[in-house]
Amino acid sequence: MLPSIEQRLAKELAARPAQVAAAIALLDEGATVPFIARYRKEATGGLDDIQLRLLEERLRYLRELEDRRASIIASITEQNKMTPALLESIALAEDKTRLEDLYLPYKQKRRTKAQIAIEAGLAPLAETLLADPQQDPEAIAKDYLRDAFTNADGGANPGVLDTKAALDGARQILMERFAEDAALLQTLREYVQEHGVVESKVVAGKQDEGEKFADYFDYSEPLAAVPSHRALALLRGRREGMLDVALRLDSEPEKPKWDAPLNPCEGRIAARFGIKAQGRPADKWLLDTARWTWRVKSFMHLDTELMGALRDKAELDAIGVFARNLKALLLAAPAGPRATMGLDPGLRTGVKVVVVDATGKVVDTATVYPHQPRNDWAGALHTLGLLAAKHNVSLVSIGNGTGSRETDKLAQDLIKQQPDLKLTKIVVSEAGASVYSASEFASRELPDMDVSLRGAVSIARRLQDPLAELVKIDPKSIGVGQYQHDVSQSQLARSLDAVVEDCVNAVGVDVNTASAPLLARVSGLSSTVAQGIVAYRDTHGAFASRAALKKVPRLGEKTFEQAAGFLRVMNSANPLDASAVHPESYPLVEKILLDVKRDMKAVIGDGALIKSLNPARYADDKFGVPTITDILKELEKPGRDPRPEFTTATFKDGVEQISDLRPDMILEGVVTNVAAFGAFVDIGVHQDGLVHISALSNTFVKDPHTVVKAGQVVKVKVLEVDPKRKRIALTMRLTDSAPQPGAQPAQRPDRNDAKRVQQHQRQERTAAPASGAMADAFAKLRK
Repeated sequence: MLPSIEQRLAKELAARPAQVAAAIALLDEGATVPFIARYRKEATGGLDDIQLRLLEERLRYLRELEDRRASIIASITEQNKMTPALLESIALAEDKTRLEDLYLPYKQKRRTKAQIAIEAGLAPLAETLLADPQQDPEAIAKDYLRDAFTNADGGANPGVLDTKAALDGARQILMERFAEDAALLQTLREYVQEHGVVESKVVAGKQDEGEKFADYFDYSEPLAAVPSHRALALLRGRREGMLDVALRLDSEPEKPKWDAPLNPCEGRIAARFGIKAQGRPADKWLLDTARWTWRVKSFMHLDTELMGALRDKAELDAIGVFARNLKALLLAAPAGPRATMGLDPGLRTGVKVVVVDATGKVVDTATVYPHQPRNDWAGALHTLGLLAAKHNVSLVSIGNGTGSRETDKLAQDLIKQQPDLKLTKIVVSEAGASVYSASEFASRELPDMDVSLRGAVSIARRLQDPLAELVKIDPKSIGVGQYQHDVSQSQLARSLDAVVEDCVNAVGVDVNTASAPLLARVSGLSSTVAQGIVAYRDTHGAFASRAALKKVPRLGEKTFEQAAGFLRVMNSANPLDASAVHPESYPLVEKILLDVKRDMKAVIGDGALIKSLNPARYADDKFGVPTITDILKELEKPGRDPRPEFTTATFKDGVEQISDLRPDMILEGVVTNVAAFGAFVDIGVHQDGLVHISALSNTFVKDPHTVVKAGQVVKVKVLEVDPKRKRIALTMRLTDSAPQPGAQPAQRPDRNDAKRVQQHQRQERTAAPASGAMADAFAKLRK
């Protein structure tokens, strides 16, 4: 028998079945992954959040598999066609593909040509020719002629008017049998997976309209080697009617002839049913039947299935890229609670200015017009200087959209003009700011503020705390995805929601300052309960303790258990309320305090004392060594933030446009996006440069995410600049030299990736991308 779900998951996770069973039980009880990973280590044997997310996803798949298995068994049994051997095969099927292969002959389908032939009495003819090729097909077919008739179900049957119709019907019967043979189908599938080639041609007359897919006008690549980003580009080109995409075997020409020798797959079909070319009367007819089976049935089935599998894998890879980039962005270093001025750049419409205090509350707004057509540079500096002095601003956050470098220069002049203010300026990604501005939540949060100013609020706050601000925006609008509109939206949403949940709970949330969207991402809290917490806080004032949360309507014991450890009450009488120690563990902490004969305040932060304690000394049936170890770490550094220290990139003065770049320049920049083939870096010229995967490190890099992440400050060297096509080739290997004119470039991505890099915008946009397939690919990264 097939191992149980727990056993299969244990093997996949390299864990013990007991660990998996415990995790499944907790998930089924409604526990969240962050809660299980942090506070139920004894039960799961220390499974981490990555393992638990994989377990959760695979558990969903395997349960769907078992449901489908039961449904198939019931269907075949109801048809009275179940046999012990078939039941055993179905019971041992390890995936959905194998299950569907076995079910194929019994699947309810529309009346086929084979079924019509069987009704007309042609099954014996098919059986005779297959069993005895010595029979002459034309001669014996004469015995099966029949006039048109109505069958028992009332359906019209054309009958068998001549020998050709008889042999065609017999062929249909054999073709259906051959195509529905599960073992043969798996053999053919494996061969095509290994020897299939994906080809694409431009649709006639679409050369100009489909220019962005020019790399695929005459393209071929082994099926097994097609990377996710190329697969998604191909499929998009086909969907938009610009490309003809086809799958063929590597051993045969594009349009094989009917009289050619059997190809490897046709040969496998023939061999499976003992069909051979021995000069017997029925041999050619049977060989043609094998060929018809492949070309009309089996290959068409596998073409659909394998191209679908290619799409599914590409979608998973794209979702994985999005998830990793989103996590890096959410866990970017916060500047902290400092008064911040947000500048939303604009040229003709002016620069929108917002000042928020250390808590993120809006305290002032303005609009200045330093750029064309007004060119009021002095007036803008005067206004900004007054606002900065009035509110003790220490940070200036500048959105990276249109007019960003011009506005960055304005901020630089402000800093020079007002040195006493000790201002620090930072350019931040404004991806999703416009989405937030027009959102329902923004209208509730900032009801009396113009939509155009709300974006500046988001820009200011995301510098103070990226996580707290970005959770207000649909993750798909943050702009760090790859082909995100081409993938399963439900699967994408599930993955991104999991990332947000893990990030929020890894950092923890101040329950007295958090917004409802941030609270809704805390383990166990629904949107309704989160809004209830904010409403209760607004009515009754700040929560004095974690225990006070139980007074919030609809926040019951189960919800409190899931959420309490991730919520912080910073000024509680009990210091543990500001830590990641769960309230259920407070008695254990009291036990430790009694043992060391010290009070709470004396123990918290005393690293030497805490390191001297043996966790095993305090273990009991309820709390094991893993939990006690976590508690001691938390007592040593309560409320520690897992995010890195705040750092900023300094763009080079005088380098503001792509035309200012020169080969071999070394610049500082910020990674804005990481894709399967490299990383995009903002170097302050309105156009991100690409560091191809081959130029990320002096050593081989399989996955760019192992080297860089979104938001990371890096040093790069300019290799090549193409202002006309807005291409910037960068390297993080600072010893590389830019190629000399006419020489082979030092950085040469493969031909498909290289051509696709055309125009990567750092902000969400709706304009059509520039020509070039890579332009299309990476414009979609921001949509």
